[in-house]
Amino acid sequence: MTGACGCADAFPDPGHDHRHCAADVLARADAVCRRAGVRLTPGRRAVLEVLLAESHRPLGAYDIIERLAAGGAPPAPISVYRALNFLTGNGLVHRIERLNAFLACAGTHDSARPVVFLICETCRQVAEIPAESLGLDVAGLQARTGFVPRNAAIEILGACAHCAAAGPSAPAAG
Repeated sequence: MTGACGCADAFPDPGHDHRHCAADVLARADAVCRRAGVRLTPGRRAVLEVLLAESHRPLGAYDIIERLAAGGAPPAPISVYRALNFLTGNGLVHRIERLNAFLACAGTHDSARPVVFLICETCRQVAEIPAESLGLDVAGLQARTGFVPRNAAIEILGACAHCAAAGPSAPAAG
């Protein structure tokens, strides 16, 4: 999905087999939790699986609850928020501030390094690429300014290559 620089093919082809992406993310989640000595409980895994089912599209917390409720009673919102807190805290999920939504981390970047989210306004997919691949030296801020970044994510709105090639259209409804 992502090229060596992190940019060339950041967005998957519209017809790609998303099962491979999802399987890779779940395997990485298991490994991250094992290394950290924490548990990917069934509830946490279910939240991650709901995010993975969206094929690179972020979801809000209540959208996640709605999808989890499809099989029966809805989970308590606090349990979903706790799962999201765990998943974001362990680098398995990103919060897209502009959309107030969450995205399963594709694992295409070093979790300790700044990331750029490319948000397609047409198809609503979000790609994540390392900030360095765009020439952004967020890590050098401290040396240049004395500012110590705790968390750095840049969100850029636009159209992915697939949607741009298809021609102009209205942005997708939020």
